[in-house]
Amino acid sequence: MRAALAAFIVLLAVACTSSTPPRLPSPAPPTSAPQPRSTPTSTSSAAPPSAPVLFDSRAALQTVGHLAGLGPREATSPAYLRALTWLEQRFRAAGYQTTRQPVRVPSGVSWGVAVRAGTSWNLLAAEPGLTPSAPHRVVGAHLDTVPQAPGAEDNASGVSVLLGTAQLYQRRAPKLPTVFVAFGAEEPRGDGDNRHHYGSRTYVASLPPAQRRALRGMVSLDRVGVGTVVPICSAQADAVAMRNELRAAAARTRVPSRPCVNRSSDHWSFVRSGLPGVRLGSTPYAEYHSARDLPRVVSPDQLGRMGRVVTAWLDS
Repeated sequence: MRAALAAFIVLLAVACTSSTPPRLPSPAPPTSAPQPRSTPTSTSSAAPPSAPVLFDSRAALQTVGHLAGLGPREATSPAYLRALTWLEQRFRAAGYQTTRQPVRVPSGVSWGVAVRAGTSWNLLAAEPGLTPSAPHRVVGAHLDTVPQAPGAEDNASGVSVLLGTAQLYQRRAPKLPTVFVAFGAEEPRGDGDNRHHYGSRTYVASLPPAQRRALRGMVSLDRVGVGTVVPICSAQADAVAMRNELRAAAARTRVPSRPCVNRSSDHWSFVRSGLPGVRLGSTPYAEYHSARDLPRVVSPDQLGRMGRVVTAWLDS
């Protein structure tokens, strides 16, 4: 069995204007017992190696179906909170400690629909005992949608790979500790950099200096269920080091990939603040930001490709 859940203190600012990050309460224990990770032991005869734990693309597709079935998940809506609670339960069942981080959002217009000011939420899931000032990585996906779309591809697909990857590491550890984040309020509420990506900007603004220095890379999973090639996008044309890491991971798993430059996801909040980040996903599709963004749009094979790339990177 894993060690009992240790108290996990994350220094997060409730809002970007807060000068002293509050001490957040410890979350409730998991709703079900986590599966133990195997620990090598010395024996007189070596046991045959166990089969590698692989990303479960069919389970990921089921996650897409559940989230899209809740309907549009505008960042401050009851449907968004239902999705957040469901996802939180899955992370806890896998043995992660979770923290909800409030995200204040203004009123505005989201893809042609008026939206009210209010509070959305980031959901952080971390291995018990993670030290924020020690080297670590972040994998994130936005949970919200525009008001008129059930968001199967945008972005239940990204959340499904986020959750599936976290569940995979329930059984073994990644190379570096990893924080899995479902971001709120990624979708625009107006034009310009400061009218979208509210959740990831809140997260980045909350990081104390030691945690910023410890972050080794962030991957944003955004629209990852369409196509047969994995887009791996840097936010700037001349910032390709981390993009190359992900392309190397894709090559190791024999997943076709292509480089691109894109700022239209939560990785941009990190990069514009001087932190390393890339986006996986962004293949165009006809049902984008519409009521037709349904689970049938999403390919389990493409979810599997994305999952293999992310896990190959986290294993390296």
